[in-house]
Amino acid sequence: MAEWITGKVTKVTNWTDSLFSITVHAPVAAFNAGQYAKLALEVDGERVQRAYSYVNAPSDENLEFYLVTVPEGKLSPRLFALRPGDELMITKDAAGFFILDEIPECETLWMLATGTAIGPYLSILQEGKDLERFRHIVLVHAARFAADLSYLPLMQQLQQRYNGKLQIQTVVSREEVAGSLTGRVPALIESGQLEQAVDLKIDAETSHVMLCGNPQMVRDTQQLLKDTRQMRKHLRRKPGHMTSEHYW
Repeated sequence: MAEWITGKVTKVTNWTDSLFSITVHAPVAAFNAGQYAKLALEVDGERVQRAYSYVNAPSDENLEFYLVTVPEGKLSPRLFALRPGDELMITKDAAGFFILDEIPECETLWMLATGTAIGPYLSILQEGKDLERFRHIVLVHAARFAADLSYLPLMQQLQQRYNGKLQIQTVVSREEVAGSLTGRVPALIESGQLEQAVDLKIDAETSHVMLCGNPQMVRDTQQLLKDTRQMRKHLRRKPGHMTSEHYW
């Protein structure tokens, strides 16, 4: 049974009409980068809750979450309307296994995300622990429009911080933007464009692929890598090359 505690909103950042970040102070338990908490509000006498990944590093007391407003949703429009000083409920303990402890040794770690699913990777990279075992890290953020790449400045700061180890690549599906690839992630892998852009190969010998986001992207990419690169899902009892989390 989850233990709920009260959190206080300290900051709300509206990136677009539908994308926003919310920062909360709350006495949560220690968590691992890549994990998620549940946020909740009372709506008509009922606790409405949803899971959201931490964007902040575990060492940062500012608990940050990246959300999209679903107009007909029961919770996200109400979270969108919160202002500093408002309260919400948050689970004290984090959950989830989308963490580096679950990732086997490899030369190149690929972090592929769509939309708000960039959050877990930003938490991992901001924390910066246990990354020395990878020679290369590639962070890919796919969105519909360039305006939806809310955390691009932070991604660029992280790229500088890692001094050659981290490459970032943005993907935009509904417009052409300088510096971004155009299309869907699976198609860009199939055509070779993604690998060409970062000058690294995705293969079973050297790579592990983390997939987080739209379930269709996750499924299509897994199937493609299974069929064309002989890669398989990673399990504790049977090590593989792909780790995924649906973010929907």
